[in-house]
Amino acid sequence: MTTTLLRGLPEGGGVRDRVAELYWDACGAQLGAALGPAAAGRRFIAAHLDPGRALTAVSAAGRVLGVAGYQLAGRGLIGGDAAAVRAEYGPVRGVWRAYLWTLSARTAARGELVVDGIAVDPAERGRGVDALLLEGVEAIAAEQGCRRIRLDVPAADTAARARYEGLGFRPVLVPRTPWPRDLLGFGPVTTLHRSVPPQLGT
Repeated sequence: MTTTLLRGLPEGGGVRDRVAELYWDACGAQLGAALGPAAAGRRFIAAHLDPGRALTAVSAAGRVLGVAGYQLAGRGLIGGDAAAVRAEYGPVRGVWRAYLWTLSARTAARGELVVDGIAVDPAERGRGVDALLLEGVEAIAAEQGCRRIRLDVPAADTAARARYEGLGFRPVLVPRTPWPRDLLGFGPVTTLHRSVPPQLGT
């Protein structure tokens, strides 16, 4: 199967819903405390996707096979501020969820591109889609003068860690989740780095 990597989101009806579905399938366990239940979370993601922070893998027929989101200059794949969360979940539940959404935010260090998440259609896993997406992420990191790519995986997800180590990432930190994140259901994550090759970076 021919797979094409696009920067942004492909045109066509239902693309945002499809990307939101894949992203929730991959990252819903981490986002559920703030954006659950699943139907509401997918709806919020679809409404607040930032095409300027997306890489999409599509088949020859135009089907979305996977998506990678990344964070640069304070913007990530999923936008939506506290006001947007309150608007989606209501004035009472929305306040609490907006706080949780704020806690889930990650900030890139200087010279670093943060991968917000990689989501691949379950039927396509193991076929190199994630590697293709990461190649695209690396190209963007190089263009932006970043020295490294960072991603975080749940510490308990040893399979994901092994997969990314096989793609050139190295674990650098397994922090203990501080209060109140631990109390609110945000478990510890393993931070992994992959250097941007010197011949590409600046």
